[in-house]
Amino acid sequence: MGRRIRKDKAMAEFAEMSKEELEQAKEAADRDYEELKARNLSLDMSRGKPAPSQIDHANGMLKEMTDYHTKAGMDVRNYGVLDGIPEMKELFSELLDIPAGQLIVGGNASLNLMFDAVMRLFVFGTMGEKPWGRLDKVKFLCPSPGYDRHFTICETLGIEMIPVPMTKEGPDMDMVEELVGSDTSIKGIWCVPKYSNPQGICYSDETVDRLASMKTAAKDFKIFWDNAYGVHPVFEDVKVKNIIDACEEAGTKNRPYYFFSTSKITFPGAGVSLIASSEENINEIKKIMGVQTIGYDKVNQLRHVQFFQNAEGLRAHMQVLAECMRPKFETVLKYLNKELAGTGLAVWEEPKGGYFVSVDVYPGCAKEVVRLAKEAGVVLTGAGATYPYKKDPKDSNLRIAPTYPTVEELEQAMELFCVCVKKAALHKLVRE
Repeated sequence: MGRRIRKDKAMAEFAEMSKEELEQAKEAADRDYEELKARNLSLDMSRGKPAPSQIDHANGMLKEMTDYHTKAGMDVRNYGVLDGIPEMKELFSELLDIPAGQLIVGGNASLNLMFDAVMRLFVFGTMGEKPWGRLDKVKFLCPSPGYDRHFTICETLGIEMIPVPMTKEGPDMDMVEELVGSDTSIKGIWCVPKYSNPQGICYSDETVDRLASMKTAAKDFKIFWDNAYGVHPVFEDVKVKNIIDACEEAGTKNRPYYFFSTSKITFPGAGVSLIASSEENINEIKKIMGVQTIGYDKVNQLRHVQFFQNAEGLRAHMQVLAECMRPKFETVLKYLNKELAGTGLAVWEEPKGGYFVSVDVYPGCAKEVVRLAKEAGVVLTGAGATYPYKKDPKDSNLRIAPTYPTVEELEQAMELFCVCVKKAALHKLVRE
């Protein structure tokens, strides 16, 4: 769902230069870099954090609450309700088109729910299958470039990660189907289906249907469906098919675990998350979760409901946030197109929404770009972070996180980024 600058067209300019012309271009990039370095910048673009100006739009939630009771009369300040207050479940149900009985409302981090889901499978197993912790080997498919925190969960628990290339429609499904159909140790796949991290790709209906209906050697294979940016359009709201419905239709209703949160909608430090799945899976989770906790923060759940009122109120809020973020994405894309289009030194996606812009710099140069940028005062997400074990086979992919800086800061950061891309690539080209 993003536009990629064509490599064959873009390679022309520098590929046709003579050695002398490349030397001159390299020297020009060196001079530009030193000039920018002298500005003594100090910017951190390493994580996709909401800017204070975005968070401010949710400050109405911080006003004093005058009513602490649900419609049914429950006092949310007290004990009770493991799976979330009915009003919060209804809001999420309407927003995401998932039956309220098939979701559990959690705390501020969906990452916490993801980690807990993997741990339950390791310790307890599911639907009578052997716990993963008792198996000789557990493997996960990891669409790449992908989300580094997903990969960290796997690495921490000793799960072997298998990179799967991303296409414009989602993971390479031919490869996915071949792998899961023959290897019983492949137990799951990580998916960010809408405005994927970092490329901004949206899964096609065909991809969702193939994930739901594919034959898996492992009976307890799980799709970890991290819909982190499900309501985060910046330029266009793209519709992605509901994995819960797709699996129900395919007869694999116990396959998906669906995750979502308001961390980038209201407050990252005080959001509300959810896990959704089949009724059987939800009942299985609640039995163990009921031992782990009496319930998550119901006061915060009610505060969210009182602030948004309903799903339409939340969608309206997201339009306000999109207006905050759009100029920042436009700034990033403006500099990429102005400074790097046609050079052959980088290709990139133009996402419709989400939180990132993915750039593939000249092969073998990503680490050097990050080093040069940091030396000049701009911290980027580390090279390799978007691949399992931080091993980008081409040392090429970089994730730009434009949401936190101001537009003015982004202007400076992107000017430097483009110069670093040129400097790193031209030095490499001259050496070669």
